[in-house]
Amino acid sequence: MRTTIILKTASNYLLPVLLVFSIFILLRGHYLPGGGFVGGLIASIAFILHSFANGLSKTKELLIMHPGFLLPIGLAISFLSGFAPVVLYDLPFMTGLWSHDPVAILGTVGSALFFDIGVYLVVNGVTLTIIFTISESA
Repeated sequence: MRTTIILKTASNYLLPVLLVFSIFILLRGHYLPGGGFVGGLIASIAFILHSFANGLSKTKELLIMHPGFLLPIGLAISFLSGFAPVVLYDLPFMTGLWSHDPVAILGTVGSALFFDIGVYLVVNGVTLTIIFTISESA
């Protein structure tokens, strides 16, 4: 597959920009539209764009682990954020817990943020696993 030098150069600059934007969308979804699903899709798009421009092997070198390992980690984080109120305060499953003191940049942190982080990891892992598997078999 032949790609242009413009696409290769642009993808190298867009990858970190899109990853930072995906984290912004993840954190923004705590109070406004966005969240883990949309942020995970944007992060996946960043890696897919990089793989189209530079090849699948170069993109896999950037990743610390296989994207399939993000699935159980994300599911565990989401489940634990929903199960924490049951264990800690004898409240119903998925009851929102909020910190009393605000955190710099984030504001008040709650269990919904950890649920969104888990969704972010699951969406990113599923999307990249599917796309990488299709790319390898083609």
